[in-house]
Amino acid sequence: RARLWEKSLNPPHVLVMTATPIPRTLAMTLYGDLDVSVIDELPPGRIPVKTMHFTDSERNKVFGFIRNQINEGRQIFIVYPLIQDSEKMDYMNLEDGWDTISRIFPAPKYCISIVHGKMTPSDKEASMRLFKDGHAHILVATTVIEVGVDIPNASVMVIESAERFGLSQLHQLRGRVGRGADQSYCILMSSDKLSNEAAKRIEVMIRTNDGFEIAETDLQLRGPGDIEGTMQSGIPFDLKIANLGKDGQIIEYVRNIAEGILTRDPLLEDTNNLILKSELKRIFSVNQSWSNIG
Repeated sequence: RARLWEKSLNPPHVLVMTATPIPRTLAMTLYGDLDVSVIDELPPGRIPVKTMHFTDSERNKVFGFIRNQINEGRQIFIVYPLIQDSEKMDYMNLEDGWDTISRIFPAPKYCISIVHGKMTPSDKEASMRLFKDGHAHILVATTVIEVGVDIPNASVMVIESAERFGLSQLHQLRGRVGRGADQSYCILMSSDKLSNEAAKRIEVMIRTNDGFEIAETDLQLRGPGDIEGTMQSGIPFDLKIANLGKDGQIIEYVRNIAEGILTRDPLLEDTNNLILKSELKRIFSVNQSWSNIG
């Protein structure tokens, strides 16, 4: 997008679409760098996904729920944050999960498919086809299925070690179900002990399906990122007073003042605006304007 922008004599209009804005994108809307249209309706015939939280000690309840859904003709996603066990991170992994799921749901009564990023494209396609065609009851996967997967008969998304994922990714994964006419469910599995921030993320996921509300919480938790750079979250510049996640009304008020100044003096050449112009040059002297392209 940056290269196309540079080649264009007349900068093009850019339409950015997302189910859950990342903190940087949401911050750009607060600053007025993006005009926003919010689509808050489900397509006709869709039912909102119900989100539930279970801990590792409640795993047998989840297995029972999965079995009931399969008996009703539904299919199941089970997503893991890692492919293999890691010495650095104590999270559920796909290889151990595959062994457990295969034991709890044994062949030939149950068929389980598997997809992860280390598989060859042809193997991934074959596994996905098995699930999409309804021959596999369960798809065990990593986040490679986060986007581009549309299987209306899949009614349950189980996310293992949900505390490992950010809000945007949890919401994207939840969006893989709820695409048919049947009630769908997102089950967030976690360890019994959660950090305050992880508990907050899970609480928000249970409370709402609203991607914009989820994005606002994500902004509060992670920071806005770098609007003039590529950092998608965090706090790259030092705001002494404003909190982008909490001070939306104040920011809107100030933004309107800034728009008024730029309307009257676009190049900031008025004597009263020279200090402002100098400060802007100092702050943004080394930044490429990535905000132009989103």
